[in-house]
Amino acid sequence: MIDAGDTLMVAEAGEGGTTIARQLADRTATMTLGARLRATPPPLVATCARGSSDHAATVAKYLIETMTGTPVVSSAPSVASIYHAAPRMADALCLAISQSGRSPDLLATVAAARDAGATTVALVNDETSPLATGADVLIPLRAGAERSVAATKSFIGALGAILDLVAAWTGDQALGADVRALPRHLATAWSLDWTPLADALQSADGLYVVGRGIGLGVAQEAALKFKETCGLHAEAFSAAELRHGPIALVGPTFPLLVFRQEDGTDEGVDTLIADVLARGGPVIVAGAAPAGAIALPVVDAPSIIQPVLQIQSFYRAVATLSVRRGHDPDRPISLRKVTETL
Repeated sequence: MIDAGDTLMVAEAGEGGTTIARQLADRTATMTLGARLRATPPPLVATCARGSSDHAATVAKYLIETMTGTPVVSSAPSVASIYHAAPRMADALCLAISQSGRSPDLLATVAAARDAGATTVALVNDETSPLATGADVLIPLRAGAERSVAATKSFIGALGAILDLVAAWTGDQALGADVRALPRHLATAWSLDWTPLADALQSADGLYVVGRGIGLGVAQEAALKFKETCGLHAEAFSAAELRHGPIALVGPTFPLLVFRQEDGTDEGVDTLIADVLARGGPVIVAGAAPAGAIALPVVDAPSIIQPVLQIQSFYRAVATLSVRRGHDPDRPISLRKVTETL
């Protein structure tokens, strides 16, 4: 059996802090765009992404809407690539997020947005990609080569770039300080022991991953990693949406993993945790947890960056779980690094 510590996934995930440090070393594009957005706010932001990058877009939605008041929508790539429909996006901001920057449907969506009058921004890891060279503004993720099929440091890089862009857009000095502290906090998060997660889920058949607000995007990312690296079916839900039907499956054999932050969403999340524990359902909580739940340690840091730190700790644990379940996290079955959808 392979050692999880020897995998590319673990090596690359551990570079999350280094990735953010490289971003912070050159913020020219971010600061210039932020000043432009402050001077002329867009009426709308449209995100365009697939897979892990789309989960980063979920975080972007909550950050932008709560901190700027600008509505954020998710563009469906097939609208441009398959249906060839033209969007109405005059003066809007199109935020495209990608590791490879090469998926045809993503490129078609960005081209359609640009033709419709939107300013296109690429948050992309491959600076030579068609997305990087074709967008109006390039904000490099600077994660470096990512060889493991499962995206890790590029996802953390996308979250860091989004946080930094929102800080530059709003001029929020506190958020800017939080972003500058990310490399240090990510190093601490990487050192935390989340093996209780692997212990609890080694024999599981399925689970829900729960977050709310800015934590929802990392819940989506965690659910994807369970599926692609562990062969474990997981679905991500908002703590509020879980009550609209899906909670019926929760019980003694169906666990819950909760990403929790103290930002006003915690009260509803805590009520959900208590309800599931009362049903006899196993609950694993990243953050403060009540008696009866499995508590995972988290970094003492502002709530707005907690999801980034939690997913950093999660990546090491899920690689361990993958190996325990007989998988190779670097080579998920039937997957490849660059997915070119139409």
